[in-house]
Amino acid sequence: MDASLFEQTRTGRLIPISIPVHDVAFLPDPLPQHFVLPVHLWPLLVEARAELARLDGAGRHLSNPELLLTPLKRREALKSSSIEGTFATAEQLLLYEASGGAAAPRSGAEVREVFNYSAALELGLALLAELPFCLRLIREMHGRLMQGVRGGNKAPGQLRRVQVHLGLDRRYVPPPPDVLQVCLGDFERDMHAEIPIDPLIWSYMLHYQFEAIHPFSDGNGRVGRLLLALLIGERCGLQRPWLYMSPWFDQHKSEYVDRMFAVSARGDWEPWLGFCLRGTIAQARDALRRLEDLIALRARYRDALARSGGSIRLHRIVDELFDLAPVARVASLAHTLDVTYPTAKADLDRLVELGILAEVDGAYPKTFFAPEIIRVGIGS
Repeated sequence: MDASLFEQTRTGRLIPISIPVHDVAFLPDPLPQHFVLPVHLWPLLVEARAELARLDGAGRHLSNPELLLTPLKRREALKSSSIEGTFATAEQLLLYEASGGAAAPRSGAEVREVFNYSAALELGLALLAELPFCLRLIREMHGRLMQGVRGGNKAPGQLRRVQVHLGLDRRYVPPPPDVLQVCLGDFERDMHAEIPIDPLIWSYMLHYQFEAIHPFSDGNGRVGRLLLALLIGERCGLQRPWLYMSPWFDQHKSEYVDRMFAVSARGDWEPWLGFCLRGTIAQARDALRRLEDLIALRARYRDALARSGGSIRLHRIVDELFDLAPVARVASLAHTLDVTYPTAKADLDRLVELGILAEVDGAYPKTFFAPEIIRVGIGS
């Protein structure tokens, strides 16, 4: 690691290491318990909190919050994985979900990683019902994230016992494993401490700190972004975790990485926090727009069904495409609706005629997607 890049204003110490090579590592200081937000960032913070409040208010009025939450969580899984070079499409993810992983598409290894991200997010949400923010929560999410995928041989759920580095040029070398417990002890305290800093700002400071500590051998970025979504939801008092930042970080990947490095190397909190606040505004507005578009699309589909004399059963199928998943299979639909296979097939064919569904070429068993729902809820 190039020690000359780290100035006197850095947010930690450089310590010598000899394994695997002679180098220096960065040992981040504990986060400041008092932080004065620069005056020029206050308007951004006010706007970010206002957009977050609008989004939360819209979500609170939904009869089924999953109309918005489910596509946002799938989009988060796709974009957070993309940051790490793992690429899959929404259709591949939905097909994988529908098959339970038993009949993965050709790019099944990458889709499995994205699917695991979704599963780790659901696990984190479930654990928060019984646990505070703690290292156990983080370790269990990491274990689920890395289950049966690339990097799964690197002690899922366990703190690393080896020295790692980031970048082919060793741009950043995180703390050696023998000091992780001390770093994480401070981090665990800070996750649920009462700090006189705005909770949104504090969440982004915690995200930086987690990535600077880099506690696992693999998967740190994804776990850190999972944790960020949960922290913002909890600390900002949202009814549900509506805000997911990975699409913003993926769109501005170089700046995302550079801004965090600048905090370590120069103590540049202002550019990092400004970047995150702009992302908050963009992602809150994007989520609200997606919600409005989904509601309008569902109304259009209901109107089309009514005009075509669609049955109550067809209305139910369409509602489930929005509320559960925009994918349908004949056999599972027949079981869910307690109808015969030909009846279920006729229902889905009718939705194809109306332009609501499209059959997936070559899929077995026979599978249908709702392309507009996917585009509006999950797409770029």
